[in-house]
Amino acid sequence: MSKGAIVIAAGGTGGHLFPAQSLSQELVTRGYDVTIITDERGMAWAKAFEGATMVVSSSATPYRRGLLGKIGAALTIGRSVLKNYFRLSRIKPLYVIGFGGYPSIPPMVAAILRGTPRMIHEQNGVMGRANRALAQRMTAVAVTVPNPKGLPEKVRAREFMVGNPVRAEVVKQSRKPYPALSGEGPIELLVFGGSQGATVFSDVVPAAIACLDRSLLDRLKIHQQARAEDVERVSRAYREMGIEAEVHAFYENLPELMANAHLVISRSGASTVCELLAVGRPAIMVPLQQALDDDQGANAAYVVEAGGGWIVRQEALTPERLADQIGKLLADPSTLSSAARIAKSLGRPHAARDLANLVEALIEDDKARLKSISDGSEEKSGTPGEET
Repeated sequence: MSKGAIVIAAGGTGGHLFPAQSLSQELVTRGYDVTIITDERGMAWAKAFEGATMVVSSSATPYRRGLLGKIGAALTIGRSVLKNYFRLSRIKPLYVIGFGGYPSIPPMVAAILRGTPRMIHEQNGVMGRANRALAQRMTAVAVTVPNPKGLPEKVRAREFMVGNPVRAEVVKQSRKPYPALSGEGPIELLVFGGSQGATVFSDVVPAAIACLDRSLLDRLKIHQQARAEDVERVSRAYREMGIEAEVHAFYENLPELMANAHLVISRSGASTVCELLAVGRPAIMVPLQQALDDDQGANAAYVVEAGGGWIVRQEALTPERLADQIGKLLADPSTLSSAARIAKSLGRPHAARDLANLVEALIEDDKARLKSISDGSEEKSGTPGEET
C-alpha cells in the first residue's frame, strides 16, 4: 500500500536530475508514489527513474533579452504554473521537492499557490537563480554545503545540510580505501569534464603530461573522457608518448574509475564534487569558466579550503602550470593520501537516505527528528536497520 504521493521538480540537466533520481529511487523503495516534473531534456533520462512517473512541464528563462522576449517568457511560465496547479490538485502530494533549474519554477510556484508543503534542494555552494527566487517561500531548504552564497538570511532557520544525493554505484565505490601510491608502482590518473567532456582538457592535459619526467610517464595509466570529436587526437597524443591510456566520450564505470584513481583532474560541478568526496579522492579542479555566478568555483573552494583538493582557474590552466602541479603531487604520496582522507571526511555518500529522512520528518512534523537532522546527529548514526 502506498504511503502517499510526492512530487519532484527538476531542470533537465544532469546537475539537477542526478540528485533528483537518487532521491526518487530512495522514496520509491520506501513505498511512495513519486512523480517527476521536468522538461523535454529531462525525458531523455526516463529509464533512470525506475518506478516513478515522469511528466513534461514547459518553462522559459525569465532573463530573456528584449521586452518581447520577457513578455513571451512570462506567458510561458504563467501557463505552465496554471497547468501544474491543476496537476498538483489531481496528484494531491504530501510534499513537493524542487532541485533547481528554470523548469522547476512553475511546479514550485503552483505548490506555493496551493499551500502544499514544499522544499528546495541546492546542490552548489552558490544558490542557483531559480532556487534563490523560491527560497523565501519554502517550508524548508536542503543544502549541500553550509550557508551557500545567496541563501537569504531569514531562511537560515529552515536550512538543513544533508549533502547532495549521489548514484548507488558511487555509494558502492565509496567503501573502497584510497589506493596507496608506491614509489615504483603504476599511477592511475583520471581526467573528466562532466557529462559533456571538456575541450580544454583535451588541449591542455596531454601537453602537460608530455612535460613530465620519463620515469613518471612509464608508470602512468590514464583514463580520459573527451568530446567525441577529440577522442582520436587525444588518443594519438598519448600513443606517441608511449603512455597506457584509454580515451572515451563516455564511461559507464566512472565511479569505479574514481575509486581506482590516485589523482583526478575534473570540473567542479556539484555532482562531480560530491561524488569525488563520497569516494574520497584528491582532485585538481578546474571550474567551468562561463558558469553562472561562479558556482563551480564556490564548490571547489569548499574542498580546497578544507585541504581535500586543489583549484586551477581555466584562464591559468597552461600545460606548464598543470605539469608542475601533477609532478609535485605524484612525487609526494603523503600529500595525496592526506587530501584523500580530508575529501572523504567531507563526503556524504548517504545523502539520498538523509534527504528522504528529512522529507519524512517534515511530512510527519517530527520536531525531534528534524533537530537531529539539523545538528547532524542523524547523519552520523543513520537510520536503524540501514547500512552506514
